[in-house]
Amino acid sequence: MGILEVQNVNKSFGGLKALQNVNLSVEEGTIHAIIGPNGAGKSTLLNCFVGKLMPDTGSVLFNGQSLLGKKPYDINQMGVSRVFQTPEIFGDLTVLENVLIPCFAKRDGTFRMHAIETVEDEVDIREKAEKMLIDVDMADNMQMTASSLSRGDKRRLEMAMCLSQDPQLLLLDEPTAGMARADTNNTIGLLARIQERRHITMAIIEHDMHVVFSLAQKISVLAQGTVIVEDLPENIKGHPKVKEAYLGEAAE
Repeated sequence: MGILEVQNVNKSFGGLKALQNVNLSVEEGTIHAIIGPNGAGKSTLLNCFVGKLMPDTGSVLFNGQSLLGKKPYDINQMGVSRVFQTPEIFGDLTVLENVLIPCFAKRDGTFRMHAIETVEDEVDIREKAEKMLIDVDMADNMQMTASSLSRGDKRRLEMAMCLSQDPQLLLLDEPTAGMARADTNNTIGLLARIQERRHITMAIIEHDMHVVFSLAQKISVLAQGTVIVEDLPENIKGHPKVKEAYLGEAAE
């Protein structure tokens, strides 16, 4: 069983069947890409993972525990973090302050601060935040205002904020959207290093095939709300069902 298991998930909006009997398995310690043409159901599926949508039927399990019906902060407490398509940061704060927030915050249904009993506690938390920024190559930007960062650096900052919560599973929604090619390549390198150093499982929804084939160890292809292929990257390229889904070419 994978760290994330999707079993027979269905979701409809009125008469539109957005997800139809979706099954996929994300193995622990891997980078798993979920791809498909526009309207395939990728975003709907991701929203089922993080508590924004409830499937009509089926199950979504993380470490054997259901994610369905839980609030986003509950899912986060279980060890699942999400990187949004548009970086979610606090623009008026410094880079370091952005990372200190999740280092301090305790999620228990409300947002409150961990009790700081000694100066050493505060020093430890600050050192953790600084280490997160070093890990994403943002050590030189700690005192910059977050809103002044480039798109690529905002993504790095968001990654540091997620990593500070020590997730087991990182969900990434088009992490290179809107980036120049240089920033895209830097993000690919960053994600590869994080996965290698921390062994964090990642599930990535992505349109850029350069990103997908540079990172993924396994790929699930969605079309018209269902998984048509789940296989190794080398078996996805040129697969007749994938060509048909993307290009309208008849499968052999």
